[in-house]
Amino acid sequence: MPITPNTSGMSLPSRRRVQSARPCRSPARQAPAASAIALVLGLFFAVASYAQTADNPYHADYDWVKMPEGQRIGVPSGVFPDPDGQHLWVLSRCGENHCALHPEVDPILKFDLDGNLVDSFGAGLFSWPHGFFLDHEGFLWVTEGAPVGDERLVEGTRRGLGHQVFKLNQQGEIVMTLGEAGVAGADESHFNGPADIVVASNGDIWIADGHRGGNNRVVKFAADGTFLLQIGGGPDSISGDPGRFNDPHGITIDKQGRVIVADRGNNRTQVFDQQGNLLKVWTQFGRPSTVFVDQHDVLYVGDGMSDERWNPGWERGIRIAPAESGWITSFIPDREVAVGTGVEFLGVDLEGNIYSGEVGRERLVKYIRVRP
Repeated sequence: MPITPNTSGMSLPSRRRVQSARPCRSPARQAPAASAIALVLGLFFAVASYAQTADNPYHADYDWVKMPEGQRIGVPSGVFPDPDGQHLWVLSRCGENHCALHPEVDPILKFDLDGNLVDSFGAGLFSWPHGFFLDHEGFLWVTEGAPVGDERLVEGTRRGLGHQVFKLNQQGEIVMTLGEAGVAGADESHFNGPADIVVASNGDIWIADGHRGGNNRVVKFAADGTFLLQIGGGPDSISGDPGRFNDPHGITIDKQGRVIVADRGNNRTQVFDQQGNLLKVWTQFGRPSTVFVDQHDVLYVGDGMSDERWNPGWERGIRIAPAESGWITSFIPDREVAVGTGVEFLGVDLEGNIYSGEVGRERLVKYIRVRP
């Protein structure tokens, strides 16, 4: 049953223009009010400005990935550190931006920390892999992100792929699937372009369903795949109301167990408890495509779409904040000439280095922390 936060409140009486004599206020009495307004406006613009100009303690390494000769990484659509602290798992789109067109290429890649590819698997399993997660038991999760009406779904549909969530072991064997292959829906057993996934420490599965044009909901399942709840609904439920969604593109869980959703189409991040109740709505992260919480409960939010069309006045880049407060402490700006969208996926290793998956440039950038 959909969970809808109660956003109703007492209605305010309508205002009527009443013509009456008003006492004339002297400039001396108006000054304190004007000063207070100026102070509030100043603080507002200072906070908005700080969200984009906060300190950047990172150095970019554009050549970290070392693919075997003749191979390309293509679009990296997910990054997670291995608990061994020596490896990094990456979900790619098979050397380009579409695995259904390259069924012979492995999309799941394992690198050492020097960027050397040490293992790969998953060829032919996915059409347009989008969401990626490594859970506490070492299982890998992948979502198929192309919704109905998206041209990137066409070839996958022809091959009977799409609209599913996969759980795999680290040998590439499928141990669970959710959803029905090639069949879209918005009920308890179907998805429409599921965009991302996160698994809680107790095994509960949270899915952001789905990608732009698909469903606009977050769905929770038990570890065995039993449906538990949903927030939002199908494509027609698109909304900017609190607790609703427009293109929920990324999802993660912080150390308090709060579910953090990149509500990209609404230019905001929403925070929920484990029962699906809305806790916070944050707008300081620009137009978020991806959210990631590291081992120290630090939140990383990637915005690769802000521009004059999608989110005027905001810069693209990665904003970093304590997950508890959301107060931005660092900002890595993307000031290269735009080539399509920028960062849409990211992960952080156990040393605090960031790996940014850029869609338009089809590359994985490592941001090395060089100072506190």
